[in-house]
Amino acid sequence: MRVVMVGTGYVGLVSGVCFADFGHNVICVDKDPGKIETLNNGGIPIYEPGLQDLVRTNVEAGRLSFTTDLSAAMKDAEAVFIAVGTPSRRGDGFADLSYVYAATEEIADNISDFTVVVTKSTVPVGTGDEVERIIARKHSPDKFAVVSNPEFLREGAAINDFKRPDRVVVGTDSERAQDVMRDLYRPLYLNETPIVFTSRRTSELIKYAGNAFLATKITFINEMADLCEAVGANVQEVARGIGLDKRIGRKFLNAGPGYGGSCFPKDTLALVRTGDEADVNLSIVKSVVDANDRRKIRMAKKVKDALGGVSGKTIAILGLAFKPNTDDMRAAPSITIINQLQKNGARVRAYDPEAMTEAKKELDNVDYADDAYDCIDGADAVVIVTEWDQFRALDMKRVKSLLSAPNIVDLRNIYTPDDMAELGINYVSVGR
Repeated sequence: MRVVMVGTGYVGLVSGVCFADFGHNVICVDKDPGKIETLNNGGIPIYEPGLQDLVRTNVEAGRLSFTTDLSAAMKDAEAVFIAVGTPSRRGDGFADLSYVYAATEEIADNISDFTVVVTKSTVPVGTGDEVERIIARKHSPDKFAVVSNPEFLREGAAINDFKRPDRVVVGTDSERAQDVMRDLYRPLYLNETPIVFTSRRTSELIKYAGNAFLATKITFINEMADLCEAVGANVQEVARGIGLDKRIGRKFLNAGPGYGGSCFPKDTLALVRTGDEADVNLSIVKSVVDANDRRKIRMAKKVKDALGGVSGKTIAILGLAFKPNTDDMRAAPSITIINQLQKNGARVRAYDPEAMTEAKKELDNVDYADDAYDCIDGADAVVIVTEWDQFRALDMKRVKSLLSAPNIVDLRNIYTPDDMAELGINYVSVGR
């Protein structure tokens, strides 16, 4: 099939490349000429394991190309995906849909034969209705169908998530559009992937509801971690004990500094606003949002308490991205933690394997190190914020010798208290 992907951000680029790897002919379109030039020259504007090799393979096979010209790209296209950003509007939490609607207007200008217009961007309930209204001003209903097809990609594991998903959700009442979507995802039938067909509004809500539920699990186990510290229990054992219950599941029960990234913070806020507009009080989701904001501040206080104050001290931060295997700094816990430490007089030195370029856009007055040991050298404490693999096997004897004082605050629980005690390290973790 001939597929057009509008937007070469995280979702658009990964989805377009994977559709090409399925055998479809995919053209990825973006307004940013610099981004398109980078892609055409073999570069990748984001960090995602395995993506660059997959881009190269499909470009060489002639199934994948990049352009700024939507009009040319849409010639003979059977499906056009909208995969542009929907950031939260500052201050109110509502999703900014201006990019979605601008893309829709341009798509409408270039429809000739029947085209399935698919919203891949995460959008509030009812957005597809407005997309349909925009296109309907220029075309009769037999020329197009608007479909919701939310993404469920985890940064750092996006290619596997696209090719081996738990499910594919498609929101449309059009049988013709359903046939097109089945053809697009036909390669997944070999893996017996469930394809869930729903109404468009239901599909839009599934995305938000799923992310809100996962954010709730994270927030719940973080609160249990606080309780474990207060009563002398171990949150990792609590998580295992409840996670083995199949009704609960083990995933997303790792205590830590709170969730971040491009999805959970934005989507929980947008869901709350949708509830407010519909006069439905989503009290659980509101509590999750508030608790997660407090969590990040509490983690900075944990560092302060572990050291008896941080004024005038140098704190080494290992990990800046909101999770490993990405350079994404959006709503990363490290931002709040570092800002709070600096407000309390700390000097901050930091290292992340991939995210330091993005971090420099978010964080001022931070010294960036060349590697983990360079970051630690001479610091009064090391704080593990992101659980990159290379931080899981640090030479702790070397770490202790480099630190001016043997203090480690492990916000990801990747080391064990007994091992640290044997080394004479003042070790503080989460919920243990």
